[in-house]
Amino acid sequence: MCHGANYSRCAVNGKCRFESLGRDVHIFGTMKVVCRAIRSSWALMETVLILGASGGIGSALAAGYGARGARVETLSRSVDGFDVTDAASVARHLEGRGPYARVVVATGALEIGGAGPEKTIKGLDPAAMMDQFALNAVGPALVLAHAHRLLDRDAPGVFAVLSARVGSIGDNRIGGWISYRSAKAAVNQVVRTASVELARTHRRAAVVALHPGTVKTAFTEKYLGRHPAVEPGQAAAELIAVLDGLGPEQTGGFFDYSGAEVPW
Repeated sequence: MCHGANYSRCAVNGKCRFESLGRDVHIFGTMKVVCRAIRSSWALMETVLILGASGGIGSALAAGYGARGARVETLSRSVDGFDVTDAASVARHLEGRGPYARVVVATGALEIGGAGPEKTIKGLDPAAMMDQFALNAVGPALVLAHAHRLLDRDAPGVFAVLSARVGSIGDNRIGGWISYRSAKAAVNQVVRTASVELARTHRRAAVVALHPGTVKTAFTEKYLGRHPAVEPGQAAAELIAVLDGLGPEQTGGFFDYSGAEVPW
């Protein structure tokens, strides 16, 4: 897959792997043209489901896929009454849908009910922590319970859950944010476990966790300035480029917006 400026073969499973977002490859000019043609053909057949599509990243992903000719379906709580934390709501809204080439779970929140991230474990609120797990870990798990129907058994497909680098246990060097960190670490395990199970029946699929970076949305507006942030459109374009490079060999992985692996 593409890792920053590293490139692999032109196309795998009908998806272009020869270009990285915002960069041109100046070698094998003829193959570059062929690769773009393959990518355009794939987009015409692409079907995408975005969950959490009313949020900043979710809406940008829907727009990005729509702009390249994909058939995009969306679900959100504010528009459709889709409650990712309620098993009955998830089942009702997903019934009869699919299969898709891409499923992206873009639900989640850093603050729930006015409870922000704790500075230290001394500020832990058990109820707030449970809310984090319900939305950021259990919710995606409920959707993944339907992945066997949402992805085609015999065709390439990617099921992605938006996670966060702060959910990485290996990358945690400053502490804090224990409820949010723990919920994201939990969803990473959910993704990993689901990928192992789905590989038994969907051998051409990839189930992954993605870190979108710090994105300028209502989700992060109180916390901007601590890290470089990008607009939702740029974040979506970067994630789409990463998704284009994923195949079954990457299933169960955790990747950031450049395609680099994030430590567990």
